[in-house]
Amino acid sequence: MSDENLQPVFQIQRVYLKDMSLEQPNSPSIFLEQEAPTIEVSLDVGAESIAEGIYESTVTITVTAKLKDKVAFLVEGKQAGIFEARNIPAEQMDPLLGIGCPNIVYPYLRANIADVISRAGFPPVHLAEINFEAFYQQRQQAMAQAATTPAQ
Repeated sequence: MSDENLQPVFQIQRVYLKDMSLEQPNSPSIFLEQEAPTIEVSLDVGAESIAEGIYESTVTITVTAKLKDKVAFLVEGKQAGIFEARNIPAEQMDPLLGIGCPNIVYPYLRANIADVISRAGFPPVHLAEINFEAFYQQRQQAMAQAATTPAQ
């Protein structure tokens, strides 16, 4: 084996919109409301191996806008990327898939969600930047805590 075959490889193969849904359960009457809605945002990331050295990374965002107790809209989007990652040290793979890949995929999802919301007739919601490193560390801590907490 030559040294060239052992060089770390990380490449984006493709970024794509995997899923997008929009619900407006109270339209058209919700458009007559004058007050600004409250916005709730939830986030999830995932990664899985799809072939030797090829991984799919996903970022899922759910945006729910409510006026009082009525849902104005609910948008869920899942953006994905296919990445080639070879000869990466094992201890670096999980952070790469949990931090690096979502950082690449997220801006596409942000734009798609803002577009869908504005096409639905609402002012666009511009999602904030996300610190995926902090999100990753929180998830790691939660998993470690769950592993040490006895089941009730």
